[in-house]
Amino acid sequence: MANESPRRRELSVDEYLDGVRARDMTVLPRALTLIESSHPDHQRLAEELLTRLLPDTSRGMRVGVTGAPGVGKSTFIEAVGLQLIQSGRRVAVLAVDPSSGKTGGSILGDKTRMPKLAAEASAFIRPSPSAGTLGGVASKTRESMLVCEAAGFDVVLIETVGVGQSETMVAEMTDCFLALMLPGAGDELQGIKRGLLEFVDVIAVNKADGQNRPAAELAARQYQSALETLWAGRPSTPRVLTCSALDDEYVDDVWAAIEHRFDELTRTGRLAERHRRQNVNWLWTIIEDRLKRALRDHPAVLAIRDELEAKVHGGLIPPERAAREILEAFGLHEVDDDVERGKSSSARR
Repeated sequence: MANESPRRRELSVDEYLDGVRARDMTVLPRALTLIESSHPDHQRLAEELLTRLLPDTSRGMRVGVTGAPGVGKSTFIEAVGLQLIQSGRRVAVLAVDPSSGKTGGSILGDKTRMPKLAAEASAFIRPSPSAGTLGGVASKTRESMLVCEAAGFDVVLIETVGVGQSETMVAEMTDCFLALMLPGAGDELQGIKRGLLEFVDVIAVNKADGQNRPAAELAARQYQSALETLWAGRPSTPRVLTCSALDDEYVDDVWAAIEHRFDELTRTGRLAERHRRQNVNWLWTIIEDRLKRALRDHPAVLAIRDELEAKVHGGLIPPERAAREILEAFGLHEVDDDVERGKSSSARR
């Protein structure tokens, strides 16, 4: 027991507030850990902190960066981050690491993948495990983004693992959305998700260097053609460029396209509308997450869950029946009864 390290003193909301606003690098990581905590006391404290920080948010740029594993997201983010810092900007990176589906473990290696950026005083890199969250986006990424904005970071870059529904989720929490692609589209263009092309703001074909350059330029033309067809009749078509993050070539052109898109959205009022829509989506995402937690932890559900799962696993009952019994144990049958009573009352009137 004598070898145990002393437990850190809990901070008050005022201490968190002052530390975040002062960009105190001993307090900021603790504030983000508080935000990510699932402990009820921490959640209430985090809610108060976020409420008081709201006036200090929405002053910078929120940029999502996605792409398949191996496309060079971390290399690109480091290159553009260093350029932004050289121009006097402050950059925060929220990098969502893949978690193990069995253990929940995560590599959390973004600081080692971006060593030069991590060494900059004007940069902050926060790796967060996805912990099985749909699409590989950490459940508290939105809140963490607001805390970073309140800490005075001009640009918040959100890097995803680039799988599942992550593209949609990132687009729903950022101002501009960048998709990095690999050279040599060819048949791959046929497999690109239509949904991605519908909400992307900029596409950059990375690794456009050496022998890859012709293939990258061909892929860029193909993506541009696909976008022009899909976006026909809309105010503007997303830009498609090529770059080499490894050689730091044309990365500034990609960022210029992102800033142009941001300025365009701001000028036309579409950015403000996007923020309002995102806040409403965020509201229902929080409600859905908390309902799932409440359902999973409900005593009546816990009492029957294992037995029902075993019956479904053994093919004894269909999943639909098990789901109905679980929802009824949670109390949702009462809601259904109320709805039916309301319908009957309306019919009599």
